[in-house]
Amino acid sequence: MSIDFSVRRSKLVDMLKELGYIRSFKVERAMLAVPRELFVPDDVREYAYDDRPLPIGYGQTISAPSIVAHMTELLDPKPGDKVLEIGTGSGYQAAILAEIVGPEGCVWSIERIPELAELAMRNLGRTGYLGRVRVVVGDGSLGYKPEAPYDRIMVTAAAPRIPEPLIEQLKPGGRLVAPVGPLPFQVLLVVDKKEDGSIEVRRDLEVVFVPLIGEYGWRDEREALAQLTEKGVII
Repeated sequence: MSIDFSVRRSKLVDMLKELGYIRSFKVERAMLAVPRELFVPDDVREYAYDDRPLPIGYGQTISAPSIVAHMTELLDPKPGDKVLEIGTGSGYQAAILAEIVGPEGCVWSIERIPELAELAMRNLGRTGYLGRVRVVVGDGSLGYKPEAPYDRIMVTAAAPRIPEPLIEQLKPGGRLVAPVGPLPFQVLLVVDKKEDGSIEVRRDLEVVFVPLIGEYGWRDEREALAQLTEKGVII
């Protein structure tokens, strides 16, 4: 029996609205428009509209829809914005952002794993978002200076602290949302850069993300693994 993903998507969005994860029409519209089932592997496609993260290969995951919606609400992107995303994954969050910023905006997304970057570009291509999303392979903790500054920056991997290059690449008046803290648990931080360049930081939910590997993140997978092992998370 075939699955009617559009019905499941609509039911999920209704649930996320009731729970308060979706609070604006623009996020509701984006979550209804982007087919999550086309951003997950075939073997877990039937679970595309369960509210949980799913594996996408290479030790990475696609975030739960509730977290995608909540982080997008916190970021508050607007039509025409230039957005930097750190951690492309399968491309789903980038597609949500692209749907909101529209044809006048642009999303630059940095992915450190070349195979995932290729996967994301295929997914974004077949869903019609590749023209609004530019995927770059590199160290996301360094941001992407050639296109800076950005109106909004979203980080979808856990950093031990807010990467300094990302603050530098954020426009005055801009906003950054990132999970920050030790592994395995972090806190979502909402960082607003004032017109005078000063920074205001607000704490939000406690979350769990894969580590941000890079110069201003965890130095490598071994360092991240060591911290998790010390805490008894990995045996």
